[in-house]
Amino acid sequence: MLTRITTATVNAMKPGDVIFDTEVRGLFIRHRAEGGVPHYYLKTRVKRVQRVFAIGRHGRGHWTPEAARREAVRILGLIRDGRDLHAERAEEKAGTAFAVFAERYLTDYAANHHKPRTLAEETRLLRLHVLPALGPIRLREIARPEIARLHARLSAKPVTANRVIALVSSILGWAEKVGERPVGSNPARAIEHYPEKARERYLTGEELQRLGEALARAETEGLVDWRFIAMVRLLLFSGARLSEILGLTWPQVDTTSGVVRLADSKTGAKNLFLPAPALAVLGGLPRLADNPHVLPGDRPGAPLVGVQKPWQRIRRLAGLPDLRLHDLRHAFASVAVQGGESLFIVGKLLGHSQATTTQRYAHLAPDPALAAAERAAARIGAAMTGEGGDVVRMRKSRR
Repeated sequence: MLTRITTATVNAMKPGDVIFDTEVRGLFIRHRAEGGVPHYYLKTRVKRVQRVFAIGRHGRGHWTPEAARREAVRILGLIRDGRDLHAERAEEKAGTAFAVFAERYLTDYAANHHKPRTLAEETRLLRLHVLPALGPIRLREIARPEIARLHARLSAKPVTANRVIALVSSILGWAEKVGERPVGSNPARAIEHYPEKARERYLTGEELQRLGEALARAETEGLVDWRFIAMVRLLLFSGARLSEILGLTWPQVDTTSGVVRLADSKTGAKNLFLPAPALAVLGGLPRLADNPHVLPGDRPGAPLVGVQKPWQRIRRLAGLPDLRLHDLRHAFASVAVQGGESLFIVGKLLGHSQATTTQRYAHLAPDPALAAAERAAARIGAAMTGEGGDVVRMRKSRR
């Protein structure tokens, strides 16, 4: 049937009817079966080959005759411009699965721009949380609802949930840069992160004593391998990160200056300071011919690994079951601040790249205003009792 397609003609269609439009050549609508809905199509030739392009179903909230005509005209214009729409639609339909692109992100981007530990953590989060939720979805179809559901599913672990969303955002952001998604289309940026509470565990003097006694007992009775005992002592005496101590090699150690220049760390190149107690620990350690590491692993040339189980034994001996290895770094910093060292110096000792990171210890520092008040009040009190005569006489103001 050849006529101008209108809503009235479409509503009058019966199963099996096909109507070609007289206004736009090649546009037609087909009513396939009983109970079905008519669909719009465009039939035309592309490079002398007849092609049929599906436009969509007729109906409220879908395609109207006028909208179908406009779409048909648009498609014809693209064909005249030399676009291979069939190939583009086939490629779009097949698409790149998020899982496939995520692997490409790890090998082509993260491996070249992120530190090994960061890459390992991203790989773990990807395998454990991201791919089960988003892996099969095509990269271009990833939208905010899917990401929001993933974030909500991990709400019981807010830190993990936020790291997962940050990883998804990084992957989709890179997809924009390499042209796999439209620029500005990253839906992960709109996900509000959960509040995170920093876990700050500081050791009291009594707890430090218990830890020292536990290390001595473990060493004397052979309860823990000497390498793990040395590791804990070096962490306490230097404030270094665990990775910095485990990766420390003898050629890096200068016992004369007590300074180790690390070419790379979590925050880049830094100086690791080894005070006398740390140097004393190093002085008691053997040096192996087949391993340059200060804390050698079981394999030749490898660093020490598997530190958690020995650490759990040590903290049980000390009666400190909630103490983490990273808390030893906090202990070093807190003792330094409470001893009157400035936050700037403590930040240098810890290798912080941002001053705001060291601010977490600010509440431990003696309040300089309170100290000034104490000194002023002491002088006034001494003057009032006749025990001091150094109170400055105030000048009379001129009127």
